[in-house]
Amino acid sequence: MEHRRGAIIWGLGLTQIVGYGTLYYSFSILAPEMARDLGWTQEWVFGVFSAALLIGGFAAPSIGRRIDRHGAGPMMALGSLVAAFSLVVCALAPDRLTFVAGMIAMEIASAFVLYNAAFAALVQITPQTGQKSITHLTLIAGFASTLFWPITTQLHEHLTWREVYLAFAVLHLVVCLPFHFWLARAMHADRRSNGKDTAKTAAVIEGSIADWDRRRAFTLMGLGFALEGFVLSALLVHMVPLLTAVGLGASAVLVGTLFGPSQVFSRFINMLAGRGLSQLVLAVISAALLVAGLSTLLVSAPWIYGAAAFAILFGLGSGLTSIVQGSLPLVLFGSEGYGALLGRISAIRLIVSALAPFLFSVLMAHVGIWSALSVSIVLGIGAAAAFASIGWKRPSPELATEA
Repeated sequence: MEHRRGAIIWGLGLTQIVGYGTLYYSFSILAPEMARDLGWTQEWVFGVFSAALLIGGFAAPSIGRRIDRHGAGPMMALGSLVAAFSLVVCALAPDRLTFVAGMIAMEIASAFVLYNAAFAALVQITPQTGQKSITHLTLIAGFASTLFWPITTQLHEHLTWREVYLAFAVLHLVVCLPFHFWLARAMHADRRSNGKDTAKTAAVIEGSIADWDRRRAFTLMGLGFALEGFVLSALLVHMVPLLTAVGLGASAVLVGTLFGPSQVFSRFINMLAGRGLSQLVLAVISAALLVAGLSTLLVSAPWIYGAAAFAILFGLGSGLTSIVQGSLPLVLFGSEGYGALLGRISAIRLIVSALAPFLFSVLMAHVGIWSALSVSIVLGIGAAAAFASIGWKRPSPELATEA
């Protein structure tokens, strides 16, 4: 399938834009009306979102193993159906309980169709070019927020949140499902022509971490991704409301749209100039940029240019984080069992970051916006330290014994 790699990357890029835009970025725009319609406070609506993310995190390792066993294509096609179904359930929910069930189904569907599954598909197709393909994919998918924050806002001016979710369900059925179904068939045909499992059709990529150090490296990597995930989850869900609350007013959506292009720009620069850069160094840089963006907002709000600098720096960090989440595990641990590995990492990250939208909402409401931003800065510094610690080599047990 090497000759189809470009088409696969562009197709997956389109489905990632739709997936992240409809299942994730649109939520903060629609949440206020959801709360009024369901008779909840906004904090409780974000609490439901966090609980659904948590359950999706628990499901991620099992889904990752299924992606390894059955191939990413069939699982992504199934995920498109579940995503459309979950959006319809939420849109037609007659009561709170049905809405909660729909949100849980939506986050489980996310594990089937978003980055983890897409990264696994690229590595299963061509492990040798997996890292490069992941960079190219994230470059395309970085437009999700840029497109779907204003799209959702415009739709919501004319449609209720329920009608918006129904329109998004149609997008999954019309745009995502046909491509994922084609990908499943193509991977199946490739498997049959090679007479072996799709994940094994090319040489296995070995990881750089020695066996005796794998547990320590995985723990530090998981901690780094968890802390980064908390910061990103909290800020991305609350981006527009946060910018409005710090005094940007109607300019909040405009400033927020700088985030998406900044993600794309950081990935583009990495694609052109980052080939010789260690993925560990890239991980530290990504966390440092998040901290720099938050610190800029903390000291400059409500100055619009300071808010713009925040959106740009935060977007740069988020863009690199998306690459690192797929490439760092591949470089450190190799391509064998890659889907299951991403599932475990995703579980750690999501279980921690699932609480972020709710906790950040509570912090903003009860202790203030500035305290909430300060907590996020500390967590971002912790993520950078965790990634940096992976590179601090310990002597192997054999060398330690000889000494």
